[in-house]
Amino acid sequence: MYLPNDPFQCHPYFIENGENSVLIDPGSMLEFDAVVRKINSISNMTQIKYIILHHQDPDLAASVPEMEKLINRKDLRIITHSRMVPLVKHYLIKSDYYEIDKHEHRLVCGDLHLEFIATPYCHSPGAFVTYEPRTKTLFSGDIFGGIEESWEFYAEDDYFEKAKQFHAEYMPSRDIFNYALNKIEALEMEMIAPQHGSIIRKAQIPKLIEQMKALECGLYIEKEYRHELLYTIEALRQKDMALEASLKELREKEEFLFQKAKMADMGEMIGNIAHQWRQPLAINNTVISILKEKSQMQILEPKELIEKLEEMENNIQYMSKTIDDFMRFYHPAKKKTVFSVSDVIEHALTIMRPILKKANIALHFDYCDDAYVKGYMNEYTQVVVAILTNAKDALIQRGVSHAKIDVSLSSENGSVVLTISDNAGGIESTHMQRIFDPYFTTKHKSMGTGLGLYISKMIIEKNMDGTLSVENRDNGAAFHIKLEKIHGEC
Repeated sequence: MYLPNDPFQCHPYFIENGENSVLIDPGSMLEFDAVVRKINSISNMTQIKYIILHHQDPDLAASVPEMEKLINRKDLRIITHSRMVPLVKHYLIKSDYYEIDKHEHRLVCGDLHLEFIATPYCHSPGAFVTYEPRTKTLFSGDIFGGIEESWEFYAEDDYFEKAKQFHAEYMPSRDIFNYALNKIEALEMEMIAPQHGSIIRKAQIPKLIEQMKALECGLYIEKEYRHELLYTIEALRQKDMALEASLKELREKEEFLFQKAKMADMGEMIGNIAHQWRQPLAINNTVISILKEKSQMQILEPKELIEKLEEMENNIQYMSKTIDDFMRFYHPAKKKTVFSVSDVIEHALTIMRPILKKANIALHFDYCDDAYVKGYMNEYTQVVVAILTNAKDALIQRGVSHAKIDVSLSSENGSVVLTISDNAGGIESTHMQRIFDPYFTTKHKSMGTGLGLYISKMIIEKNMDGTLSVENRDNGAAFHIKLEKIHGEC
């Protein structure tokens, strides 16, 4: 609708749909006669069932009471947002309201489908735009409106220059405006029909949205606010830098704790290797002495020589396997893999069985063949060994008769749960809340660093997205490692 000598051109739109036709943003009384004349030239005012009001301004809604008189339908509905109703009622509108936020932001009327996209505070609290998916047309209300006296029906390439003043002054802020633009940008559009300005065709839409997104508007064009905003942004940047430095320091400390715990474990494991090597080395030394003595006495039979050499070879292979087991334990994994929890536990028990046997601690493993998880296999082994070691130390420290450790694997609501329990009497209630804290230990300082359970919890919960928890049972403590199950059933 063209108004001579008026840069604020206002355009109603009419969707012809028989007796369910739609009038969009009918305008003020300045355009009333022209709007009625044009509608009657292609249809009839009485065919209008819906009037869409994208916001409450008089240039858009003031003519509605007069439109109601000409339409003269009891089933006429005013489509708007519930936030708009308390405002537009002051025009003395009599028809009932169709509030978009109470109708899933859509209207379906026969073959006509309309979608309503909320664009709050652009430039009113209940503002929205209307999308007609069949023709891919967006009726955009104030958004993309232009202020230009020399009006053109279709927007030209310089349309942004004509539109930017309106948006800079009427949109509340760039953040709010960009929120609306991001929602609009996701639509597949052939054409944008704004309430003000010119029709925007498909080829011009992407560039215009990009230009609009970079526009300073509303509060941003107020110098005082802009300076305050820049100060706030700089303060936030400084805080962000300080936070990043703190996080870096925290990561370095965390890595140091990991290495310290690893070195402590390594010292203990070297002692375990020495223990496991002692017997085969003693046997080999005895065999060598016997072979040497019999050889000197010339009573060494070839068959006996072969048997003794095979015995020595078996001992050496056992020692080599011990080294392989510990090398695998300490080899760092660089990426997550899917692995069998049963296999990992068996590997951990291979390391721990000789130690537990020496301490007269019985070990029972209730395993599950088909329990798979995704994570760091060697780190999981480290956690299992750490928990078994803690249980062993508690049983020895408290002198438990018939000491035992039970290891059970089960499936529970899509998770693989490993439970390691002992009969050492449990954890004191005063210690329970601190059991996973760094450097917390109930052992003598010569026996532990207090890092084992802390590192274990970090591995399971931070690195593998699982949970590590502990509880007291009747006879002792029970640790639970819970990870998401990949496939298979227990």
